[in-house]
Amino acid sequence: MSWIEALILGILQGLTEFLPVSSSGHLELAGAWGLEDPHDFFTFNIIVHGATFMSVVVVFWRDIVALVVNFFRFQWNPEMKFALLLLASAVPTAIVGLMYEEQIESLFDGNVRFVGFMLLITATLLFLTRFIPKNNKDVTLKSALVIGLAQTFAVLPGISRSGATISTALFFGIERTKAIRFSFLMVLIPIFGANFLKVIRMSEEAAAGTVDVTPMIIGAIAAFIAGVIACRWMLEIVRRGKIEYFSIYCLAIGLTAIIVGSVA
Repeated sequence: MSWIEALILGILQGLTEFLPVSSSGHLELAGAWGLEDPHDFFTFNIIVHGATFMSVVVVFWRDIVALVVNFFRFQWNPEMKFALLLLASAVPTAIVGLMYEEQIESLFDGNVRFVGFMLLITATLLFLTRFIPKNNKDVTLKSALVIGLAQTFAVLPGISRSGATISTALFFGIERTKAIRFSFLMVLIPIFGANFLKVIRMSEEAAAGTVDVTPMIIGAIAAFIAGVIACRWMLEIVRRGKIEYFSIYCLAIGLTAIIVGSVA
């Protein structure tokens, strides 16, 4: 992978991660043309995801500091409850990630038609949010686990993580601001866990001269900057209740991917 490819894909990842259009799906579609090594591309995918979610730390740093401080006070309060719900939401993803890592990695093989069909599922989820009445419920243990399960399905390229988790939260009647806050913060645990393991492996590969870390670094920086911009934009979109409009985009891209994949 060249540095210019890494730069473009990093920007693409950062912009699409927080918008409900599946960043991994977009990276797969882009990677189907010009990227030859699926293993390196999967590694790149993981790294830029981690860099993007560093932008969550920047945007939500006050929330994160409050959660960490109150968690280690070991006192039952709203922040402690919220932190435990975040941990609970990470359980389904952690189980699937640890048990089926190779199977998940095999999905990132440039299968354009598969990504297209998954984008249609994302489009359906987003469209259905149009019919959800506004509510003001809080996240519960039950909803946290189900939202975490929705995040687990988002390991499939084409299923939007933010789209799946925010939609599921809205289906539970959770207030929109609370839904997006929970959606963005819940991903920190599994994403950084996956990146911790991947960075260790990359350091071993780099020492052995089997992986070029330069494109990874360039892509990560680009993804981080683009992610901060997209994260702030998505906050405003959800607050205004316009998330369902992205279903049109996902439908168009999904159908295009299916058609192109069928012809190729």
